[in-house]
Amino acid sequence: MAQITAAMVKELREMTGAGMMECKKALTEAEGSIEAAVDVLRTRGLAAVAKKAGRATNEGYVMALTSDDGKTGVVVELKCETDFVSTNEKFRGYVERIAKAALAAKPADVEALKAADAEGETVEAVITDCIHVMGENCELARVQVVEGDAIASYIHGAGKHGVLVEFAAEGIDPTCDQFKACGRDVAMQVAAMSPIAANRDAVPAETVEHELAIYKAQAAESGKPEAIQEKMATGRLEKFYKEQCLTEQAFVKDGDKTVGSYVDGVAKELGGSLKVVGFVHFALGE
Repeated sequence: MAQITAAMVKELREMTGAGMMECKKALTEAEGSIEAAVDVLRTRGLAAVAKKAGRATNEGYVMALTSDDGKTGVVVELKCETDFVSTNEKFRGYVERIAKAALAAKPADVEALKAADAEGETVEAVITDCIHVMGENCELARVQVVEGDAIASYIHGAGKHGVLVEFAAEGIDPTCDQFKACGRDVAMQVAAMSPIAANRDAVPAETVEHELAIYKAQAAESGKPEAIQEKMATGRLEKFYKEQCLTEQAFVKDGDKTVGSYVDGVAKELGGSLKVVGFVHFALGE
């Protein structure tokens, strides 16, 4: 039996646009002959996939799901060519199937997800079927898995945004309706306001330094004493935190509360503790 190398798979993939697993299978069947493997792929109908592979995928759908126990979440982005397909129920069905496979397999990256099982076939095979059925090039762009005490998910804008929010929780059941409502609210906040971090401690040090340098330069232009300039810069940095950190943002549903105080209130009602740890926000095409 001929040895099938990664270089051979890569070459066939570049020639045909077919998936990695399909190329490997074709090469095995063709006993290592690139030319014969191309014919194998054509026979299987993957020539059509190859023709579509070069088309731009500027539309798509972002799917976010959580596990039944509320402790694992996944967000995936499957891209397509047109908005017409991205809003099609069949296409969304493919995305959901891929997301469920990711929820079970907990893949580290896109390539690992493509090789994962999706109800008896690989995710890569599911994508190939999607291309055939929908008649457009489709591309698995991103995947991320989050695990923790409690995970909430939210999909916004007909699949244009997918959000996962991770909470540290004690004495709270992540499957209860009140937590789910709270988690959804916080995830909606992420989709609507696009914070850069869960809290100020999570803001990268270089970002803080950059912002503070700008604020100090702005304050220096005022011509006021240095002590006043320092207070002005510090005040602007505080405003930055309140605008860019999720837990310090004004809660969209109730401007009299911050997101943090809203979460604290829900935790108190549930008789436990609940803190936002982090979030993942996929915006289509980013």
